[in-house]
Amino acid sequence: MISIQSIREASERAGGRLHRTPVFSSEILGGRIGARLILKGECFQKTGSFKPRGALNIVLSMAAERRSRGLITVSAGNHAQAVAWAARVAGVPCTVVMPADAPRSKTEAVRGYGATIIAHPDRVTLFDRMREEEARTGAAFVHPFDDPVGLAGAGTLGLEIAEQVPDATCVVVPIGGGGLMAGVTSAIKGLKPECRVIGVELEASRGMSASLRAGKPGPIPVPKTIADGLTPPFVGSIPLEVARRLDEIVPVTEAEIVEGMRALWLFAKLYVEGAGAAATAALLAGKIRVPSGSVVVSVVSGGNVDPERAFAAVEALGVR
Repeated sequence: MISIQSIREASERAGGRLHRTPVFSSEILGGRIGARLILKGECFQKTGSFKPRGALNIVLSMAAERRSRGLITVSAGNHAQAVAWAARVAGVPCTVVMPADAPRSKTEAVRGYGATIIAHPDRVTLFDRMREEEARTGAAFVHPFDDPVGLAGAGTLGLEIAEQVPDATCVVVPIGGGGLMAGVTSAIKGLKPECRVIGVELEASRGMSASLRAGKPGPIPVPKTIADGLTPPFVGSIPLEVARRLDEIVPVTEAEIVEGMRALWLFAKLYVEGAGAAATAALLAGKIRVPSGSVVVSVVSGGNVDPERAFAAVEALGVR
């Protein structure tokens, strides 16, 4: 578990550079699950997702001399944008290894923040390609989901939830590599141990569940999906340990995620990406049982999605 002290220090270190993202209710969506539903709008965070919380904490915690050699990372999009943005805040160069098929909106944003992109055709070997570049340049690696300093930054989201929704009885959070889950779980269980925390995985890529069964991280499937933020090649070793504190992990299908996106657009006026809709999708699909009248927080983790991909997914799956 990441300590509450580390999470509070990360919040102080950010020094107002990040947004305290809003929470708001949806009576219609809450009615569907029979509980008071609170949406944590991390889609309104800097760069459009939760990722800058961890990236900024890593960069600002780094020794100035180390940071001055530049930053390097690997990401399908949201972490790439976050590190590029944090590098601009710190005034240092940044290189990002991204899948060649990464969403256009995300690659354009990364370039917009001033980073250099290395497009790599194979998602399974993205980290190998990044390590080659890291060795060649000496740049400082900013891990997407397995650095305790980054996880403390992600934990600031959980800290905000505890402060903004003190009567929450359940928090639902998406799981990709596990960084967001680990930070939020550490904060919520550290401050409100009685509050349930439930993780949501893509059914076609259940990396955390498989790693828990195996007792160690291992390679996981990387399917084509609208929820690319839920498909890292493996989960983090630190998040794997924190995941043992989860009350439950549930899967969602591609169709359920698309329906979650549609419901958030229609009833909450939130334009979100697939991974950002996963927690809400699991609730709406009945994957999570919540007592009537309970207070449930769904983490809407990001809003970076190409309109063409989103509309095509809705049409292809026949969601209306």
